Amino acid sequence: MKRFMLVSHWTLGAPIDPVWEALYAAESWPRWWKYVKAVEEIHKGDRSGVGAIRRYTWSSRLPYTLRFDMRTTVVERPHRLEGEAVGELTGAGRWRLSSLGDVTQVRYEWEVATTRAWMNVLAPLLAPAFKWNHNQVMAEGARSLARLLDAPLVSSA
Repeated sequence: MKRFMLVSHWTLGAPIDPVWEALYAAESWPRWWKYVKAVEEIHKGDRSGVGAIRRYTWSSRLPYTLRFDMRTTVVERPHRLEGEAVGELTGAGRWRLSSLGDVTQVRYEWEVATTRAWMNVLAPLLAPAFKWNHNQVMAEGARSLARLLDAPLVSSA
């Protein structure tokens, strides 16, 4: 399996609470983030959401889709949200939010391995394309979140 460590940074001209609420409400992502095709709640988790399991189906700029289940492991409202993925990608995802007034910085870390045979065989050659693809999907997420919140997107990388 090929492992990837991918990091995205977004800066939005919006207070932290609405940014948190939009990211925390993953079932609504398909309504505003075009590459998220479906999010299905499999298990609710506790009152804070820890232990929740959701099945994600993602499309991308490249001609493939990915499906995996994500179990929420950490919920520290409104600063930290973490989960463990299993399926066509396995690993961990971590959202970190911080604010300065009405500006919110978002950092997403996605430390994953591919499990699809064709991806693993072609990973030495296609790793740059996979990284580019991830960056495109995340950049669209930043733009879409800014539109959802009617807030300026200060930066996205």
